[in-house]
Amino acid sequence: MEKFVVDIIVYGVVSWTTLFLFFRKLLPKRSFEFCNRLVSTVHATLAVTLAALTVQDWRCPVCPFASKSSPSQMRALAVSVSYLIYDMVCCFFDKRFNLDNAVHHLVSIVGIGAGLAYQKCGSEMVAALWITELSSPFLHLRELLKELGYRDTELNLAADILFAAIFSFARMVGGPYLTYVTLTAQNPFIIKATALGLQLVSAFWFYKIVRMVKYKLQKWSGTKEVRYTVKMN
Repeated sequence: MEKFVVDIIVYGVVSWTTLFLFFRKLLPKRSFEFCNRLVSTVHATLAVTLAALTVQDWRCPVCPFASKSSPSQMRALAVSVSYLIYDMVCCFFDKRFNLDNAVHHLVSIVGIGAGLAYQKCGSEMVAALWITELSSPFLHLRELLKELGYRDTELNLAADILFAAIFSFARMVGGPYLTYVTLTAQNPFIIKATALGLQLVSAFWFYKIVRMVKYKLQKWSGTKEVRYTVKMN
């Protein structure tokens, strides 16, 4: 693995931790999870931006297949590996341990780490980074709104639907295509296994998100009906 990649990962872990401590100091009344989600939002925005900047040809964003990773691709991936390491450690300090999230992080770290070590599959991994992080700001927004007192409001419902729509398009349309490309190209086995594993995790989350949206819409429809009945009476 290139020295500059290792440096980015080390400095990145320190930087994400420092940013988290800054938010804790700035917002002492907010929860551990709230401050961590702010850090996660910063990372998601940065990851999507860095990933987009590495695209060589927007007519085929994942081309060239199974190619040697460029320095900019490795830089973008190293930044995200540093965040994933930081966030996986945070999982063990939060009051609500999320096994799904921890497993997802571990699989991602192993897969991206293998790609950085082989210095290969940069286009596919950066595309995966873009796909997986595209919906993340909206995922965190819906949780941040709840702690800010906007639970069960139209604003929170809009954030839920927007997150679900972007997640579904990115993970269940772009995701399967990217998985197919990764599996059929001449990539190392561990990268193929990671791609398949992440797609299976995405499918599981998609199932949970569909149930969540269905529940929220039914709840909101029922609430509106009660309000209308009260108003008529």
